[in-house]
Amino acid sequence: MAIPILLVVVVGLVCAIMLSIASKVFFVPVDETAAALRECLPGANCGGCGFAGCDDYAASMARDRSVPCNKCPVGGPSVAARLAEVLGVEAGAAEKQVAVVMCQGSNDVSKSLLEYQGPKSCKAAKQLFGGLKTCQFGCLGLGDCEAACNYNSIKVVNGVARVDRDACVACGACAKACPQSLIRISPASNMVICHCHSNDKGAVTRKACEVGCIGCKKCESVCKFDAVHVTDNLAFIDPEKCRNCGMCAKVCPTGAIRNLRLLAKEKETRAAKSAEKKTA
Repeated sequence: MAIPILLVVVVGLVCAIMLSIASKVFFVPVDETAAALRECLPGANCGGCGFAGCDDYAASMARDRSVPCNKCPVGGPSVAARLAEVLGVEAGAAEKQVAVVMCQGSNDVSKSLLEYQGPKSCKAAKQLFGGLKTCQFGCLGLGDCEAACNYNSIKVVNGVARVDRDACVACGACAKACPQSLIRISPASNMVICHCHSNDKGAVTRKACEVGCIGCKKCESVCKFDAVHVTDNLAFIDPEKCRNCGMCAKVCPTGAIRNLRLLAKEKETRAAKSAEKKTA
């Protein structure tokens, strides 16, 4: 009985020695700065910072101090401040970003092309005649963006995706999932937006959707800040130049351009009146 026990002890001792040697031979130095930075990051691995994930972002900041520490859209300013503290640098301004759906073609205002009964997937539906609606550029409304969002901030309502700007962290997962490429990440301060993605001529767009951009250029002519330009029959508002004056939204004949600041004020007014009626 002593021999088997002795053999087990010897084998265990040999294995322990080999593992000890291997750990020293194959030891990979750990960058303590990168590890500390990684601890500050939320771990979403969304890629919204422009890097492959949180590990890659942390390693890049540790390796190159010129990499901004305010690029994490999920963590926002609080995470940027912690990263800056680890690095011993200034955090810099981290402006809130949000996802914007460049389409408002709900079932009420856009025309359907066919009745789709396939998989509930925008990507799958796009393979069939380019989509479900007459407008080939619009939201397909089957929820690939909603399924990709981990923050419950985007929902398909009446056939079109809508973003909860307060809940959105601008991770970009919805934009990556959209086969129409009509979701973009924009500064939250930009409140005047052209919610259309169609490059069709005005007459074609008007037949397909009541609220589509018809490329009339009225918005371009009234903008005093050179922020609005119509290219390929579609108005684009440069968020860096826009001052949210709302003049373009006022002259837009279809309502493709919306002034979200004005809509927010109207919503607050309605809520206040409703509260007054309840207390009366």
